[in-house]
Parts: sequence; structure tokens; C-alpha cells
Amino acid sequence: MIDAQHASLLAMAGNGQAASGLIQFLPFAMILAIFYFLILLPMRRRQKKIEEFQNALQVGDKIVMTSGIYGQITRVTDKSVQVQIADKVRIEVARAAIGGRQGEEPLVTDSRN
Repeated sequence: MIDAQHASLLAMAGNGQAASGLIQFLPFAMILAIFYFLILLPMRRRQKKIEEFQNALQVGDKIVMTSGIYGQITRVTDKSVQVQIADKVRIEVARAAIGGRQGEEPLVTDSRN
């Protein structure tokens, strides 16, 4: 039969294995936390800022498209924007194609860089 001393040693060994498992999991958890704070969180903030900018577009705004074309917004719909790029020349583009306002730093940068 198992006496009290052996039972307490077995219980301590079981707790040690559980603590050892947590210690082995800790570096993995730290890497995930670093990945989240250095990559995912800034990316979410940037995406939210771009979304707010694109939702705030109004007729008359002077913009720069991601393709480098300058123009002025003449009509805004839910998914697209009509932009006048020259006299009597208007094009319809997706809201996502608007990179920023003229004279300001572009919010949407070229993904090929």
C-alpha cells in the first residue's frame, strides 16, 4: 500500500509536471504577444484610419489616386467615386483607389514598395 509520504511525493511530481508545461508554453505565448503588438495592432489601426478617410470623402475634395492620378471628386456613391481629372473628363473609380488628399501624405501607400 501507498503510505502518506509516497502519496505526497507523487502529488508534488504531478504539480511539477504541470508547472513545467506552463514554463514550456511561456516562450510561445510571448512570441504571439510580440507578434500581435508589433504587427497586427498597428495594421488594424492603419486599416481603420484608411476606412475612416474613405468614408469621409465628399464632393469637391481634391484627391490623389493610388495610381498617381490627380483629380477632384464630382460624385460619391457607396462603392465608387467619380473623379474629374481634366476638363470634361470624368472617371469612375472604386473608393479603395483613393490614396489621399492633394497636398497631404498619402494614407494608402503602394503595396509594391
